[in-house]
Amino acid sequence: MIHLGFGIEFNQPAIVAQALAQTATHDNKLQAYFQPVERMANDAGKSGKTLVQLQDELRNDPDIKGSVLWADTNKIFDGVMYRAPEKMIKYASQFTVGPDEIEEKLAELINATVYYTGAAQNPRKVIKFDFFYIHALNSNIFLPAFLSQPWMTKEKKIRLLEWKARMDLLVYVSRNCVEPRLEDITNYVPKMKWDEIFKTTVGLEQDDGHAAKFVRHVAHAEKLCKPYEGKDGFRIKGDMWLKLGNMLVDSVSGPGSNWVRSAGFEEAWKDVPDRK
Repeated sequence: MIHLGFGIEFNQPAIVAQALAQTATHDNKLQAYFQPVERMANDAGKSGKTLVQLQDELRNDPDIKGSVLWADTNKIFDGVMYRAPEKMIKYASQFTVGPDEIEEKLAELINATVYYTGAAQNPRKVIKFDFFYIHALNSNIFLPAFLSQPWMTKEKKIRLLEWKARMDLLVYVSRNCVEPRLEDITNYVPKMKWDEIFKTTVGLEQDDGHAAKFVRHVAHAEKLCKPYEGKDGFRIKGDMWLKLGNMLVDSVSGPGSNWVRSAGFEEAWKDVPDRK
């Protein structure tokens, strides 16, 4: 989706062709998730639940929380979709988008993914971001590019938003439903404004592009989500966006690996330096 998004956003047909070729060479195992979720959602009708509400419910469900193990090679297919597929499908089916909600649900989706990515911290360790969660976050910036295409019908736009949000929920569970620590964002003391963050990130020798995509999306998301900050489902607001940009730069330029992998497990943090 990221590769295709770059092709669409910057009008690069060769990159679009590459992305479609990548898609064509992958298996279709996720149909066992997306198709039943869609059927259940269509049968049940409008839900009204927000994505952060569903994140809370997933995290507090012991069957879901226990469905992924550190030892699982593929934490989606060997974990949650093996041990708790019916429950995962039922939860995911409760996120729906109405015909007049596309813009607001786009903002909610983005806010919810930034929330679980940014707040997925370990209270005993320095700030690090989960490598899998950041891909759920970084891919969001291309949704406006897709949704602005004249060849996309309203029905296709709704489906794209619903499927992306449902995938984000699956990714959240796959890293063991990390307990959010919003205070790690709200209590952070930023040193840089956005212009300096951009300049610093581009110059990071440690970054292979993931950090640059992160700060680009978070800065963009701040503007997109601002009109909805007072609504339920929008937990990232105010100066938290700028703080997240600073957190990312400090994390990647600081000691230890750039990222943790599967942040909901203590094992993922064993080589990360302790907090002072």
